[in-house]
Amino acid sequence: MDMDFSAEDLAFRDEVRTFLAENLPEHLRDGARRTPGVFVEPDIGMEWHRILNKQGWVAYHWPKEDGGTGWTPTQKFIFEKECALAGAPSISILGLRLVGPVICAFGTPEQKARFLPRILSGEDYWCQGYSEPGSGSDLASLKTSARLEGDTYTVNGSKIWTTHAHHANWIFALVRTNTEVKKQQGITFLLLPMDQPGVEVTPIMSMSGDHEVNQVFFSDAQTGVENRIGDEGQGWTIAKYLLENERGGSCYAPRLLQSIDKLTDLAETQPSGVNGAVAHDLRFRDRLSRARLEAEALEVTELRILAELAQGRQPGPQTSLVKLLGSNLGQEIDTLRLELLGLDALQLPLDRPLYGNEAPEPVGSEVAQVAMGKYLNNRASTIFGGSDEVQKNIIAKTVLGL
Repeated sequence: MDMDFSAEDLAFRDEVRTFLAENLPEHLRDGARRTPGVFVEPDIGMEWHRILNKQGWVAYHWPKEDGGTGWTPTQKFIFEKECALAGAPSISILGLRLVGPVICAFGTPEQKARFLPRILSGEDYWCQGYSEPGSGSDLASLKTSARLEGDTYTVNGSKIWTTHAHHANWIFALVRTNTEVKKQQGITFLLLPMDQPGVEVTPIMSMSGDHEVNQVFFSDAQTGVENRIGDEGQGWTIAKYLLENERGGSCYAPRLLQSIDKLTDLAETQPSGVNGAVAHDLRFRDRLSRARLEAEALEVTELRILAELAQGRQPGPQTSLVKLLGSNLGQEIDTLRLELLGLDALQLPLDRPLYGNEAPEPVGSEVAQVAMGKYLNNRASTIFGGSDEVQKNIIAKTVLGL
């Protein structure tokens, strides 16, 4: 198994570094650093989205014939790693990484022509309608219904934890179209416009004071049959395809290693309150070293997956392994950051955003100002996209044969 980068890959890495140095504005780096939420706000994310789209790099997970870059799996990894090292903001995955690849793989030519260009340009902003009250980890038990009359589906029910639904003009949703068959076989994948009667978005405020997620209610909301992806009853197959992209489609390790590097530098100047800087605390150094070793091991795992993909093999259950390890290690890093910053990390300003001219003054440092918010928001990382328990069950079943 060859995990070394080729000369072509190294040349591509240099091209990406040059592009980032010349095209990533400092105010976007600053906005990304000072965002405590899982997703950056659209004013930051969409500006970077448009810069990448102008370069032709925004849809690097799409097939080239559908507007993608045609990059190899290794090039995708290199691009994401260099973006992480440069401090680039994350762009919204909901359109580009989730529904976009679904439309590429399962959509009709007419659906591709209608939706894909608007995802690329940023004209359409998407949210995801999967989880429901009582249907989270057991997603197949969802109850939101869609009834087809003529050429129109009428949708009733609700979705919860819907990220950025308050910004979105479209939602892709799993709905139940048949109650007489096995629950997985009665699910259909629909696209619905958000700006219509019968769609109500109510905010869910997180413990950190951030508004990222919502509950969405459908009361006789409508969408045309032309907005169904695949056939009726094919939704569960499409959902599994999408979740594989969500769970293992991006590199965790580079961003984790970048966070560890920042903590290492900060520990050199942060007073321990006992004798010098925190960097001299053997217990803290041990935990930070362990986190670094785990992140480096995770990066090796991601590179092994790349090697498999380069041979034309599918990633399979490894995506669950990466999701499981990456989420838990991210939470450990959040905890280390709080311990490192001490009392300064107890601040939890409710003003948003925490970047720009009107941002509140931090106590101690900008790092400390967002530390508690990051910690609280990232507690959900072992739940969203499939909980730890779901990932462990997948690994036990498909890898260990239990």
